[in-house]
Amino acid sequence: MISFDDRHGPEDAAPATAYPRLSVPGWYRDAKLGVFVHWGLYSVPAWADVLDRHDVTAENAYARHQYAEWYANTVRIEGSPTRERHERLYGVGHSYEDFADDWDPAADAVPGIVDLARRAGARYVVPTTKHHDGFCLWDSATTPFTAAHRGPGRDLIAEFAEAVREAGLRLGLYYSGAHDWHASEFPPLTSNDELFALRRNDEAFAGFAVSQLRELISRFAPDVLWNDIDWPDAGKYSGPDSLQELFRGYLDAVPDGVVNDRWGVPAHGVLTREYQDIETVQDEVFESTRGLGLSFGCNADESTDHALDGTALIRLLVDVVSKNGNLLINVGPRADGSIPELQARALEELGEWLGRHGTAIYGTRPWCHEAVRTPPPGVRFTLGASADGGEVLHALLLYPAAGPVELDLEVSAAIRELVDVSAAEGAGLVGQRVVLTLAGASGPVGTVALPVR
Repeated sequence: MISFDDRHGPEDAAPATAYPRLSVPGWYRDAKLGVFVHWGLYSVPAWADVLDRHDVTAENAYARHQYAEWYANTVRIEGSPTRERHERLYGVGHSYEDFADDWDPAADAVPGIVDLARRAGARYVVPTTKHHDGFCLWDSATTPFTAAHRGPGRDLIAEFAEAVREAGLRLGLYYSGAHDWHASEFPPLTSNDELFALRRNDEAFAGFAVSQLRELISRFAPDVLWNDIDWPDAGKYSGPDSLQELFRGYLDAVPDGVVNDRWGVPAHGVLTREYQDIETVQDEVFESTRGLGLSFGCNADESTDHALDGTALIRLLVDVVSKNGNLLINVGPRADGSIPELQARALEELGEWLGRHGTAIYGTRPWCHEAVRTPPPGVRFTLGASADGGEVLHALLLYPAAGPVELDLEVSAAIRELVDVSAAEGAGLVGQRVVLTLAGASGPVGTVALPVR
């Protein structure tokens, strides 16, 4: 997947010094887990081509796109499975934008989604406000192509803001900055090169985008401002509607707000990594994001063969947190707002595990010793606070049922520098090697708390 933190341009646009400092606040580093919510017109057809992907190549990957939220693009590609299925089910004259009148979310959909996020142990929730299809889930003055004026007849982002904050969680908002296929006349995207080339960069579109984000900031004061793919180039120069002025206004409104890295400018807050395995402990805070299955938007064809179960999800969270990351795991609700069972079950199992082991996750920091920069097989480490104000090294065993874990000499020496192993429950020595043991261990991940001297 593409990383965006080093994608900058044009060359003569505003330099890094023109931007305010985009730091990563403590609340975000403590939170560790967020729930992404991809819900929109694409949730009505709820489909992407995933059943047999053995013949997907770089040349046909966009016609065979695995992301259901890309339906508006994929359906326009001649000969794509999505287009063939769409015409068979809905008829040749039914456009993607006709789904705006077909979408009818349940009245209690948003509180139900947020409650699942809360039970999963999430500390923040990030719904999509506008995806690449241009359909706005809030009541915007910039366009009538909104949930408030079409089928739903409601301001769904206002509902999210109320429900998220009533649940005691932080609110993030996703926004598609570079692409708005409703407000553009480009052909469908068929390659990664076109992903960046076929987008509007004119001053009018940059003004439109900044106006929409200013509406969202003014109305909802989001704790996270999560942009996708890039930003119109005309908005990267100096001026009252520039991106740097937008950031200043946002941080004035939300001083501890978080900005991500997908703006195409030489300034970023938290790094994003989409469907990527991070191998080592990172120096910079990052956010790992992915769907529970192969898609972000709901895909009715996804099954347990495509999705993380509870055990895999718990291990993913542990791995990400130990490497200096947050996990932004996505749910893709059905059109009515209900969550597919395979997604809900995994999130509920995650919440149950966090209820028992959350002290090894929330509020922790990575252990950055060079001996564990690449973590040993089957073990991850975090550093957290103890109840008496001291510090604890948490050893998280990814496969506790496999029995005791004997660490190599280098890792063992690093642990012995910090911990009196002979006095630590769940740890011992075999010669100079540290052995981690969980009596009667079961479950997806076990934890051993080692008090730091």
